[in-house]
Amino acid sequence: MFEKRGRWYVAYVEEIPGVNTQGRTLAEARRNLREALQLILETNRQLASQHSPQATRREPVTVEV
Repeated sequence: MFEKRGRWYVAYVEEIPGVNTQGRTLAEARRNLREALQLILETNRQLASQHSPQATRREPVTVEV
């Protein structure tokens, strides 16, 4: 989601809490949002691996909307 607020664009992924950012331009907000999403996914993956049993299996999932 992208919202124009004054001179800024506020951007967030409504389905994933914590993925939010802003930018002076729409292009900057898009870049920042991709980076914020990547950081949240990496962090969540690290946290999950610290608490996962050794028998845990990780597989990629593709979702089309």
